[in-house]
Amino acid sequence: MLAIGFASGLPLALSGQTLQAWLTTSGIDIRTIAAFSLVGLPYTLKFLWAPLMDRFVPPRFGRRRGWMLLMQPLLAVLLLALAASDPSSAIMAIGMLAIGIAFASASQDVAIDAYRADLLRPRERGLGSALSVAGYRIGMLASGAGALILADHLGWQATFWIMAALLCVGLAASLFGPEPAWQPQPPRSLQEAVIAPFLEFLRRPHALLLLAVIVLYKLGDAFAGTLTTAFLLRGLEFSLTDVGVVNKGIGLAATIVGGLFAGLLVMRFSLFKCLLGFGVLQAITNLGFMLLALSGKSYAGMVAVIVLENLSGGMGTTAFVAFLIALCDHRYTATQFALLSALSAVARVFVGPPAGMLVETSGWPLFFLATFIAAIPGLLLLFPLRAEIEHRGRH
Repeated sequence: MLAIGFASGLPLALSGQTLQAWLTTSGIDIRTIAAFSLVGLPYTLKFLWAPLMDRFVPPRFGRRRGWMLLMQPLLAVLLLALAASDPSSAIMAIGMLAIGIAFASASQDVAIDAYRADLLRPRERGLGSALSVAGYRIGMLASGAGALILADHLGWQATFWIMAALLCVGLAASLFGPEPAWQPQPPRSLQEAVIAPFLEFLRRPHALLLLAVIVLYKLGDAFAGTLTTAFLLRGLEFSLTDVGVVNKGIGLAATIVGGLFAGLLVMRFSLFKCLLGFGVLQAITNLGFMLLALSGKSYAGMVAVIVLENLSGGMGTTAFVAFLIALCDHRYTATQFALLSALSAVARVFVGPPAGMLVETSGWPLFFLATFIAAIPGLLLLFPLRAEIEHRGRH
């Protein structure tokens, strides 16, 4: 799980922030660089072709590992082609390669998410999800901060070669990983692969309530997270170094630790109790930012709040991923997980503009109070679903 998580997180920055840094240092104009933000669309739209990955089985290595082993060499070839390109003379080619990397990476994510959901037994879902998320964040760190440091010392071409070589971690995991113990027959037609996952989910008891929880469970966390960096820089006037070290460095470590700890707890307690408990912690830690806004600039206070917020966020993410896995029907895991995870991202996409307006009109303390209140509906909706969540957590 750690290795395939790393393989999933590694390509993300290489078609995003790291690519933007390369274009910037190569003297490409800002309008062109801004246009490259569209390269990430495949990550948002991956549910459109996920049914193909449920329907068709590659000739070797099974339905999930087969697709992973198709995408990983393709990613390596595209990265090597990117390393051989020059932004000053082949910007269109770089754009096409970046879209190809994002598409292959998003497709790999579909296969990895489905493999994880099919492979992990109910008792393993918490820790398996935690390890996978930890690997994902380490992969993002390697291709983000790690790639920028390497480029500063070795140049961009060598950096992309190294990133391509790191894909061997995921390749090895895909080659030698076990096959799921139970493998249902894939959909018999493409029409079934597209329509059946929707119908199967919507026919369940409390289907609409389950969808509401998926949208709302991380809402308060996402609401606060949209402006946390701006709050620390502008609201409390911490330096970029302070924010980088604490929010991005220590915060990342706290997220990984919280996720792994939650994975152990999910093995011991029911999924419902973990979702509720970790969700309450997520909401309460948002109030820490409100206290920080009221008390003023305090380095110790910032460290404490960031650590607690990231610990609880990592715990909530682990339980939430285990919840999404439990909701998937193994016949349509690729499609259902892609759809449910896309639905869970709705909050992150749309809370930005309201967050900015709220800060401007009400100030930072009331904004963070509002993020606490925004977390409550998702927690309350868990109670009528308790029996359903506990049942799915055991099966």
